[in-house]
Amino acid sequence: MDSQGAATTSDASGSAPGRPLLAAVPNPVEVSDEPLLFDDFYRNERRQVLGLAFVLTGSLSVAEDVTQDAFTAAFRHWRTVSGCDSPGAWVRRVACNRAASVVRRRLVEAKALVRLAKRTQTTIELDEGDEAFWQAVRRLPPRQAQAVALYYFADYSVREIAAVLDCSEGTVKTHLSRGRAAAARHLRLEDS
Repeated sequence: MDSQGAATTSDASGSAPGRPLLAAVPNPVEVSDEPLLFDDFYRNERRQVLGLAFVLTGSLSVAEDVTQDAFTAAFRHWRTVSGCDSPGAWVRRVACNRAASVVRRRLVEAKALVRLAKRTQTTIELDEGDEAFWQAVRRLPPRQAQAVALYYFADYSVREIAAVLDCSEGTVKTHLSRGRAAAARHLRLEDS
């Protein structure tokens, strides 16, 4: 036991000697009657939330992003979060939700890559008049360009595009509408 009463480890499990075991450490942030400061909360919870995000995503860099997103959300809502019975549970729930979104997005992207890989066409040949259209599409904001490309080039439905872009079907329809209008404006300008 260390001076604070937490169990420590000095075995060969990869933890440094004297480091607290994650499961054995009581959450000091949630037992105190003093006002909870975000900086203290972050220092006490970050390592465990990062570990949780890592085991859920399998990537340290993604886990760091998920952890940062969770703590950013906690900071934005700190007045409410600090009054919760368990602010640590709140930030972990946000981290779990963000990690699930990342994993879900990866799965959707992987499925899309598999579908694309199954296509036998190895060269991409555009009709002579299509190049101007695709140049106009490349000038669009990224999400509009992605929606238009998936719709016209990949021949995806609105539902499939929503899955790939991880957004609602209504958002896809908005991107398509705005993208078509902007591409048409670009094409008319070039024709003049």
